[in-house]
Amino acid sequence: MSVAFTKEGDAESVAADLPDRPISSHPNLVTPSGLALLNEALAQARSAYAAARSAGDGVSADRTAMARATRDLRYYAARRGSAQLVEPSNEIGVARFGSTVTLDRADGRRQMFRIVGEDEANPAAGAISYISPLAQALMGRGISDEVQVAGGDAEIITIA
Repeated sequence: MSVAFTKEGDAESVAADLPDRPISSHPNLVTPSGLALLNEALAQARSAYAAARSAGDGVSADRTAMARATRDLRYYAARRGSAQLVEPSNEIGVARFGSTVTLDRADGRRQMFRIVGEDEANPAAGAISYISPLAQALMGRGISDEVQVAGGDAEIITIA
């Protein structure tokens, strides 16, 4: 068969087949600020979807923008629908979901981490997911407790 009779997928049609964003099987715990971020992301996804929809005119529409907007809208709607708000704990001195924990590491570094939901996590900014190994090592522990962090010892200095 001649190449002239075969149809190659163009980049736009391939991009339009975006896979769904993976949704965690863990409970979708959120802090109050995490819930606000989730609401903002959902609103942006709705706006992007509306913009992609209004910009489309059938076959000549940018299918990539519509696919991305639809995928994000599905993801954020599902995450918002499953969000479980966890209010800050009144328990003082024990690391819990939403706590900010300061550690002194054996190598002399002092680090601060806030234990948050998966969508709010940003390790570079010190926000770690409650399902991360570090958060699991910290939760339920108190001030002056020793914990194993990345193969080294650390002491909990403060919990807020």
